[in-house]
Amino acid sequence: MEAKNIDFAAIPQTAIKVVTSPAEFFRQMPKTGGFLEPLVFMVVMGVISGVLSGLFLALSSILGLHLYPGSQMGVIAIVMMPIMYAIGSAIFGFVTAAILFVIWKLMGSGESYETAYRSIAYLSALSPITTALGIIPYLGGAIGLLIGTYYLVTASVQVHGIPAQKAWLVFGIFAAIFIVLSVSAQITARRFVRNMEQASESWKGAADEMQKAAEEMQQRMEDEMEKHKQSLPQPAEQMQEPAEDMQQSAQDMQRAAEELQKQMQEQLKKQNQ
Repeated sequence: MEAKNIDFAAIPQTAIKVVTSPAEFFRQMPKTGGFLEPLVFMVVMGVISGVLSGLFLALSSILGLHLYPGSQMGVIAIVMMPIMYAIGSAIFGFVTAAILFVIWKLMGSGESYETAYRSIAYLSALSPITTALGIIPYLGGAIGLLIGTYYLVTASVQVHGIPAQKAWLVFGIFAAIFIVLSVSAQITARRFVRNMEQASESWKGAADEMQKAAEEMQQRMEDEMEKHKQSLPQPAEQMQEPAEDMQQSAQDMQRAAEELQKQMQEQLKKQNQ
């Protein structure tokens, strides 16, 4: 199928039909007809999901403590996320179809890889929904997996002729495993970020205290030097150098702590994506 024959205006209606009437859509879905049309559909859904993800990231950043960096990050996310999602959809759609093609074959499907790819491509109509659900901590990903499982079972029954009980058993087990892994990964990531933020604050506080102590020590030494400037000029100058070195070390530690805190904040933003 040539690109000029693809009806881009029909893509929204197709997506709505997949979401609202999955059994009817997959029962009537052509099992052949080439890869281009479903590929274009999948890429469009990826772009929409990327836009949503970029907007959520921008909003999250703007509502953070650093308004300007958050705004800048938001602009970058809004531009980059749709591109990344579109490329990911184009590449991983074929990989996912290959994996499910093998699974469907093992479950008794007699359909071709092309049919498997078309099934997966049109299931991508769910991606904007699961992307929106992803902003909900822990539960969002789990709910998205459950919704995806329902539609995957529907496609298995209507397109591949697999008994519903068998489809629910197989894909239900996969869904349970992925839900546990997803929640565990989110818990671990959030705990790691929280620990790193606490460590960063601790380092910054220690550096501030050391700088303050060094400044106080230098001030006391300067006062002493003023009192004994004429009688003890040389020792006073010798005492000033260690104080200045200590202050410089404290300043270096403070800068290192601030840099560590900045890196932790950037890591937190990446984790929130």
